[in-house]
Amino acid sequence: MPPAHSSSRRENRVSRRVRLARRRAVAIVLVLVVVGVAAYLLTRPGVAEADGAGDPPSAPSSPVATPEPEQPSATPSPTPTAEPAVCDDPALIDALDNGSDADVIAAVGGGDAFREVVASGAAPCIDLTDATRTWVVVNKRNALDPIDYWPTPQAQPDGIRVVSGGGWLRADAAAALDELAAAIVADGVGTLGVDSAFRPYAFQVDLYNGYVASRGQAAADLRSARPGHSEHQTGLAVDVVACDNGCGSHDGFKGTAHAQWLVDNAWRYGFVVRYEDGQTDVTGYSWEPWHLRYLGPELAVAYHDGGYRTLEGFFGLPAAPDYDS
Repeated sequence: MPPAHSSSRRENRVSRRVRLARRRAVAIVLVLVVVGVAAYLLTRPGVAEADGAGDPPSAPSSPVATPEPEQPSATPSPTPTAEPAVCDDPALIDALDNGSDADVIAAVGGGDAFREVVASGAAPCIDLTDATRTWVVVNKRNALDPIDYWPTPQAQPDGIRVVSGGGWLRADAAAALDELAAAIVADGVGTLGVDSAFRPYAFQVDLYNGYVASRGQAAADLRSARPGHSEHQTGLAVDVVACDNGCGSHDGFKGTAHAQWLVDNAWRYGFVVRYEDGQTDVTGYSWEPWHLRYLGPELAVAYHDGGYRTLEGFFGLPAAPDYDS
């Protein structure tokens, strides 16, 4: 039988081969693990960009916005519509063509509305230089057109004493003056008389020239209108005096109870005191508490309630202290 040491050597060789095979197997496994891990790291998303490998850099792409939640649709705003032009109103057109002054004022919406559209320039069809209308503005800048205008129809008031002249006025102004004269008596203040009413153009020529001759032109222009610029020629203006124990004068009218009553109440009958104290820089005339101007009830109420003291201010017109030439 073989010697014992030979068998032992064979066993040792087999043992070494087994150990070597195991080492190789472990090495192979380790290599495979390393290769697998490397492959995983190289193919993992974002690694190439993180370590600078891969494609060359390019401009950053815009981030994809998260869609906004759908908003409820807003109620569309109404499309603004232009206010219809005042002068395009069929009612106003008809009133201007066929109606009275009161009809025109009513078509606009009353005295306050009339003043507003005229003063704002929104109603160019309403002419403040039309001598046939109660709203005419006659002053040192606005002459009558035609220069020799003559109002019709005219009437004489029959409830008030006529001191001088014929006392003629436009018919509606004459009727309103009768009511005013009766009211001042009823209130226990006293009686009034008409000192001057309608004046034709030719009469105003003589009157103004007389003032110029006696006082000089500068003083005359403060007291009397030049021909064609007088409210008296419209038939809408009247000068009154107190007539209790005989009739007084213009200058004597200042400070009387009659004058104060007119300030407080004339508007109720369609009249205003045209040339108030302290308004010469606007009207161009000295204080004349006796000079009443007929506007009609609607405009006179608006004038009073608005606290106006001149027609120029009432209608938004420039002051007229002097003549243009």
